[in-house]
Amino acid sequence: MSEQILNHTFDNGLVLVGQPMDWLQSAALSVNVPAGCRYDHPNKIGTANFVCEMVQRGCGNMNSRQFIEELDSFGIDHHSSASMYHTHFGGAFCAPQLHDAISIYADVLQRPHLPEEQLEDGRLVCFQEIRAIEDDLAQRALITLRGRFYGDPDGRDCHGTMQSVQSITQSDIADFYQANYRPNGTVLAVAGKFDWDATRDFVGEKLGQWAKKEVAQPTPTAPEHGIHHIPFESQQTHIAIAYPSLPYAHPDYFIARGAVGVMSDGMSSRLFTEVREKRGLCYTVFASSHSIKDNACVVCYSGTAAERAQETLDVIIHELTELQKGIREDELKRLKTQIQSGLIMQQESCRARTGAIAGDWFHLGRVRTLDEITDGIDNLTVDVINSYLEKNPPANFDVVTLGPQPLEMPRGISTATT
Repeated sequence: MSEQILNHTFDNGLVLVGQPMDWLQSAALSVNVPAGCRYDHPNKIGTANFVCEMVQRGCGNMNSRQFIEELDSFGIDHHSSASMYHTHFGGAFCAPQLHDAISIYADVLQRPHLPEEQLEDGRLVCFQEIRAIEDDLAQRALITLRGRFYGDPDGRDCHGTMQSVQSITQSDIADFYQANYRPNGTVLAVAGKFDWDATRDFVGEKLGQWAKKEVAQPTPTAPEHGIHHIPFESQQTHIAIAYPSLPYAHPDYFIARGAVGVMSDGMSSRLFTEVREKRGLCYTVFASSHSIKDNACVVCYSGTAAERAQETLDVIIHELTELQKGIREDELKRLKTQIQSGLIMQQESCRARTGAIAGDWFHLGRVRTLDEITDGIDNLTVDVINSYLEKNPPANFDVVTLGPQPLEMPRGISTATT
């Protein structure tokens, strides 16, 4: 099945990127607006997420209820969220509804009502999201870890806090929208069954006159490294670990990703086998690659009983440091099979492809085809990964623990320093 990746940049800086998938009867749309929480005022973190909620409470000639009814009437399985760099809108639908979806989101982006009478209703939605995170202790540990590893603004939690969201006013909402919702830097990704020329022309008609804006970039602050404990009375302890890795745009990213996959992808991975199966130390353990624009880390997590937390941390750190001794052929073979299965499933999902191609454009300024990714994975060898690990062993660990007692790093292992 041949792949065709198409792109067009409009005069106002808006980028349209698409992948026709003519064997499908569906299509999907993903709009990434450069209005993420890194542009929030430091005292009002959560504004981008709040604005994401408010721009969907009526736009164009639709009020809040009519907006939802319009999405439902066209069968659009929609979603929205704010992240570090972007606010995301989009959905999947039957292919003939693509232009209807574009029209709706053109109103969201350019003509939101931001109704003041619904400000408190929107705030309550944001509060519910914050409370859900507060109840999820694993997420609390991981959010704290990322905040310390990356520093501000790149380590922010987009939801903010109850206090910061409470302080956001109607003027803050309007000011954030006016300053940050802009075509230059926005990527509109389409995948599925669609006509490229007709879609390009329609996007130009609906969004081509959207006025571009320049936005000042926030000033970063230094990260906080080392080991950090969050006291919490519980019978469980949550352990989050990070160490430096390569960002997605780095030419050796897939080599680094392959090493992480041996550690954590699947029930035969090292962490699952050594920490959970052999020793029964925890109910969950994993490692994954996490990348922002110019920085990255490997994030590890485990949830365990408080009395076994120190042993769990010791074993995880041991397995991570043992990785520098290299991986085996059978481990790499199993990893390749898992990754290829995932790529095949992605090829059958237009929604997955819109997210992937929009992300590629942001990180790379182009889109990797599935064939290119497959070739990159196929070309991974044990020697290549082991050579990388020898030069870049897991080290300089940051650790966040949440539970009744603080933990200590294993003897001889140092944490990263601020």
